[in-house]
Amino acid sequence: MTSDYSAARLHLERAYHYLKGSDDTSRKTCEALDVLIEAVAVAECTRPKGEVVAFPGPFRQGAQGHKAFRSR
Repeated sequence: MTSDYSAARLHLERAYHYLKGSDDTSRKTCEALDVLIEAVAVAECTRPKGEVVAFPGPFRQGAQGHKAFRSR
């Protein structure tokens, strides 16, 4: 199972915006959320890219050359 970093970041950002209080607990919680949001953003951006797999076949031809796309 893989993590959905973008969804996690969205929820953390929403939690941050709900804490609008000027009290010490709200301030400290927002600071902690800042650290978590940054960590999730870094994880989201540094994920390994997907592997490109070549389509099997004797040759590769662009969509324009395919018979379904040719003008009649």
